[in-house]
Amino acid sequence: MGRALFLHGPRDARVAGYNLREGAPDETLLNVAAVGLCGSDLHYFKDGGIGGARIVEPFVPGHEFAGYLCEDVSELGLAKGALVAVDPNKACGHCDWCREGHGNLCPNVEFIGAPPFNGAMTERIWVPKSQIVPLPPGMGPLEGVMLEPLGVAIHAVDLAKPHLLERVAVLGGGPIGLLILQVLRAAGAGEIMLIEPLDHRRAMASKLGATHVGAEASDIADWTRGVGCPLVVEATNNPFGFRDAVHCARIGGRIMLVGIPDGDIYSLPAADARRRALKVKFVRRMGEVYPRAINLVESGRVDVATLVTHRVGLEETPEVFRALAENEPGYVKALIYPNS
Repeated sequence: MGRALFLHGPRDARVAGYNLREGAPDETLLNVAAVGLCGSDLHYFKDGGIGGARIVEPFVPGHEFAGYLCEDVSELGLAKGALVAVDPNKACGHCDWCREGHGNLCPNVEFIGAPPFNGAMTERIWVPKSQIVPLPPGMGPLEGVMLEPLGVAIHAVDLAKPHLLERVAVLGGGPIGLLILQVLRAAGAGEIMLIEPLDHRRAMASKLGATHVGAEASDIADWTRGVGCPLVVEATNNPFGFRDAVHCARIGGRIMLVGIPDGDIYSLPAADARRRALKVKFVRRMGEVYPRAINLVESGRVDVATLVTHRVGLEETPEVFRALAENEPGYVKALIYPNS
């Protein structure tokens, strides 16, 4: 019997014994090297679910992870002991959305770490061989874990289609917002104005290249002399994030909604958005972006290591859930090392 972090319901995280299930013929076993604690994991912890994905029995979260192969995977030319990342999204492959190339929108998806599919906050996990992402030499567990959230940032910027030297507002300086900031820079955006209420995250945004950093969405109006930005990327957990994005956008602008609001509800006065004739797009997970994520990390154009402020073992994980949920100072991204 191994150990795992279980979420039993809102604000109830416990480490306990875990009986590993039997693997399927198309799966392989990994020793989990590291797993990230994601914003969606926090929503399961704070709210007991996201939309229709509810915790109805003790559930193991964790979808950002890397691990060491417990056996050779000849189909991929990988030997036992190789470090690999994992794409948690197992799309069905035959629905309309999959056939159109949008596996991230598959309604039949089996997503590792989203109820009812247990995730990687445990010592070992079976994963489909088709979801393994080989890592280049020199890339470690931290980088392997961070490829998944970086993939979300890449997908968001792909959908946003920033124009060369375009002014962009980013709302939220958590891990996804800070990754989006860096991907926007790599994509050729101009001024990037980031809003984040927590001091330590604002400091990190400045270090990572934000042009202007402020604590209130109203700062965008000051910096743009009341005009707003043609592109706004919202990456907060704030129910008023959509409203703030509207207020930061210029007339005729575009808004990308990446964040998941606490309570799963947005609060928005409709007239402000309508009168600006805004184009709004929601971001759902990611497409086929891992090769580009690896390239951005290998080339140094995206710094993922700076975002990782805490590295803990499995037994410390309930306290980290609590600290992140309460926005304790100093926390940006926490990685869990279940076998340490």
